Amino acid sequence: MALPFPCLQDQQIDGRRVLVRVDFNVPLKDGAVFDDGRIRSALPTIQHLIEKNAIVALASHLGRPKGVDESLRLKPVAERLGELLGKPVHSASGCIGAEVEDQVAGLSAGDVIVLDNLRFHEAEKKNDPEFAKALAKPFELFVQDAFGSLHRAHASTDAITRELPSCAGLLVQKEMESLSRLVEAPEHPYKVIIGGKKAQEKIGGLFGLLNHADEFLIGGGISYTFLVNKRISVGNSIVAEEWRDEAKRFVEEAYHKGASVILPKDVQITQELKENPESVIALINKIPDGWEGVDIGPETTKDFRRRLKEAKTIFWAGPLGAFEFPPFNTGTLEIAKAVAESDAFVVVGGGESGAAFAQAGLSPDNVFVSTGGGAALEYASGKTLPGLEALKGE
Repeated sequence: MALPFPCLQDQQIDGRRVLVRVDFNVPLKDGAVFDDGRIRSALPTIQHLIEKNAIVALASHLGRPKGVDESLRLKPVAERLGELLGKPVHSASGCIGAEVEDQVAGLSAGDVIVLDNLRFHEAEKKNDPEFAKALAKPFELFVQDAFGSLHRAHASTDAITRELPSCAGLLVQKEMESLSRLVEAPEHPYKVIIGGKKAQEKIGGLFGLLNHADEFLIGGGISYTFLVNKRISVGNSIVAEEWRDEAKRFVEEAYHKGASVILPKDVQITQELKENPESVIALINKIPDGWEGVDIGPETTKDFRRRLKEAKTIFWAGPLGAFEFPPFNTGTLEIAKAVAESDAFVVVGGGESGAAFAQAGLSPDNVFVSTGGGAALEYASGKTLPGLEALKGE
């Protein structure tokens, strides 16, 4: 498909100083990278630039610091990247300023440097044009390859494109080619699986999906905000009271558009959310006080599997239980297997949903795991992504 913005392959690279916005917001443990999946996803773009003799600087945020936070510096990320590339990777002292400019000036063709955490500067999240100007100063080209940050209008995703010639990296191109299949004449039946526990991050995006999807399978913590509207007692399960009206409105709009909303029939419940606690299966209207739902039950899993078998397109955002606490990952893993066995084209919105395939030992050809959960949901629901729009220019 023809993409509506400049692409990396079309750029003159040789010897140029290139700034790449990547998503290196990875978990750290004991001062080292705990999960390098996002670093690996950026490798094709980085290796392409090295092969073209570019001087490569990588910019990313990490965590949510308020000012400089020593525990959130990107040096461990640079070290892990060096291991993956099989060559030394430099760590910058910051991301803007004279010292960083001198460090970049001292690099040779094929060298790679990781700038320090963009969010050490409040101006990054404010989309400050002066910060963007300072960030751009040592460079000749900007490459956007942080798909997971495209739904944020920050200085390194939006304002930067007005300071440098800009293009999309290989990861962003791959993401857009896959996600576009969800909004440009998707094949039907089109089924959406929605989970996770944060209603505020999901319910708003569901309305846009009604323009394309035929059925919504809702599980995880978000499902209880829907279930309480049916006058069902859900015990101590998560309920986002402030989103109940929106959940009710979504079900009504889905009905009017001929789309089905399928909620759990049974759930696994516990009194304490921890590894290997006491748990039982309960019908959805039989959750006792003091207990909370933490995974879809076997009847719900069977129902979801049956419905997914007939799908031609599937979009999945969010785990269907407390995935981080085995055995409450059972429902999510079973649905991952069902999706992998289906004949559908599947997009998974990253995070724990994507991790389910790795945990289950699955790598199906029909499944594309996005690197951006929030960005994937917003794009699939028809919203514009500020970082993507910025690449299109005037």
